[in-house]
Amino acid sequence: MSAPNPSNISSLPFLLVGIPGLETLHVWLSIPFCFMYIVTLLGNCTVLLTVRLDASLHEPRYYFMSMLAAIDLVFPTAVVPKMLGVFWFNAREISFEGCFIQMFFIHTFTAVESGVLLAMSLDRYVAICNPLRYPTVLTTARATQMGLLSLGRGIAVMVPLMCLLASLPYCKTRVVPHSYCEHVAVVGLACADPSASNLYSVIVATLLVGSDSVFIAFSYTTILRTASRLSKEARLKALSTCGSHIAIILLFYAGGLLSMYLQMFSRDLAPHIQVLLADFYLTVPSMLNPLIYGIKTKQIREQMVKLLEQLVGPSISPAD
Repeated sequence: MSAPNPSNISSLPFLLVGIPGLETLHVWLSIPFCFMYIVTLLGNCTVLLTVRLDASLHEPRYYFMSMLAAIDLVFPTAVVPKMLGVFWFNAREISFEGCFIQMFFIHTFTAVESGVLLAMSLDRYVAICNPLRYPTVLTTARATQMGLLSLGRGIAVMVPLMCLLASLPYCKTRVVPHSYCEHVAVVGLACADPSASNLYSVIVATLLVGSDSVFIAFSYTTILRTASRLSKEARLKALSTCGSHIAIILLFYAGGLLSMYLQMFSRDLAPHIQVLLADFYLTVPSMLNPLIYGIKTKQIREQMVKLLEQLVGPSISPAD
């Protein structure tokens, strides 16, 4: 086979390492990721099916949960099947185009999820702080518009980044020291200065997460202040809902920023620790979200039980 010409070397496939330094443990490491992926698929598909089949759940609050469930199906599906292929069959090769498509989905839907979490916080803000205006402020059409706006924003900020990355010449080794096409790991293979793409990604991520975080913090701060003036039962209900939301929000934002900054700025941290943190960030929240947003929401939980009763019989009864 002849050596590739300089004109087409950048379009050659990449090779994914998996977990650097832990290649001999790939089969064992695949077990938790396979388990989390199965739980993620079952949990999020159940939430989507439950909201779709029950007309009483056709409200903005549950539409936002459905959006989150759909996003949480995209994240692991973009990463885990290929990761398991590397772990189980040593299928390390990924095409040049496939690598950037995978990267695009990961980064775009990270931005989309941030927007949906913001929309969910605004939904709770209106429901608790201005309940009489809720039916007119948050209509189904407006919830749909907010979801589409989050998607459009994610695409708009990630297309320029993908153009910057794909235009770089990749004439070093084709081996990506990661289990998926992670931005920093791929950029490290470029034989040109990637500072423009690095600066763009840091600025966009910081501004996007920063602005969303500010509005989310304002929403929940106002909610907590309003809840303190409610009756004990109403206050406990509001705090229970907010507590679940805040837990996932912290996991999403803190985990994402930690993973990104460790990848970009940490030189002393072992490579396998960096890769595992990034892998768990893309899989653990997607598995936990349907448990926290779905099963812990009474209406969704009750409809899930009814759905299971129809499938397996009447022996299952809803929890108190």
